[in-house]
Amino acid sequence: MATRSARQRRRTFPTVVAEMVDRRGWNPVSLLNTVDRLTPGRSLARLAASGVPYGPNRRHRADIWVPRASPEGPLPVLVFFYGGGWHAGNRGDYGFVGAALASQGFVTVIPDYRLVPTVRYPAFLWDAALAARWVARHIDDWHGDPTRIAVSGHSAGAYLAAMLTMDRRWLEGVNAAPDLIKAAALLSGPYDFAPFREFRGRNAFGHWPDPAETQPINYVRPDVPPMLLVHGSSDRLVYAKNSRHLAQRLAEAGAPVQLRIYQGANHADPVVALSRTFRRRLPVLADVTAFLRSALGSPT
Repeated sequence: MATRSARQRRRTFPTVVAEMVDRRGWNPVSLLNTVDRLTPGRSLARLAASGVPYGPNRRHRADIWVPRASPEGPLPVLVFFYGGGWHAGNRGDYGFVGAALASQGFVTVIPDYRLVPTVRYPAFLWDAALAARWVARHIDDWHGDPTRIAVSGHSAGAYLAAMLTMDRRWLEGVNAAPDLIKAAALLSGPYDFAPFREFRGRNAFGHWPDPAETQPINYVRPDVPPMLLVHGSSDRLVYAKNSRHLAQRLAEAGAPVQLRIYQGANHADPVVALSRTFRRRLPVLADVTAFLRSALGSPT
């Protein structure tokens, strides 16, 4: 019997996920919700609310995940923005992320936001700011602490989280406190990608007269909240240099930043590794949890 080639052996589930998302437009990440439910062991988190409106548009809806155990006091809060090239995505596909983060003691909010081609930059950023404002005003209804809010995201979602964290105009523009965000944990994000050579970037940002205004790396300042940048060294959709360059610029400015480059990991691996089934592949959940607890304080 012929043996499989090294390339064939490397086609693990996360690799196939990345190919489906990046090349074929299908998002099989939602399968991880089912896989997680079939994984032995009881989840330490639960979906507390689904489709909660945070704004006027039908895409302005969020899911809220909380620890299964009753908290003794207000819990730190994490707002997670999913990826999809600003073209695709649904909060329901990322229940496994909400469950993973809530199991670590964080009230976790996963909002939808408007997508290309219905909108283009900066509409999805205004949506992200509206979601963050709503969280600050209402998360105490779910035992969340509005003074301890962090943001996170994967890929295009990491872009949204980075811009909210570093560029004050988005939160100020929706009458939210500009220092609302206390930390950011970003996975596989694009932060320095102009000019827009790839079709998703062109469709989302190509109309903007000054591309530099759209780039997170241009909003580095010394007083940004603590940031964790996570990337796979083998990411061929959003190259790891995005995180390396942003980390270097933040460090040069004297801002608190941590960089984690996972050797051999591709674009999807960091988010796939949040699922219970594939958690042993990469220490993403452990790294994100340790960072957030350091920045926000441990759950009470």
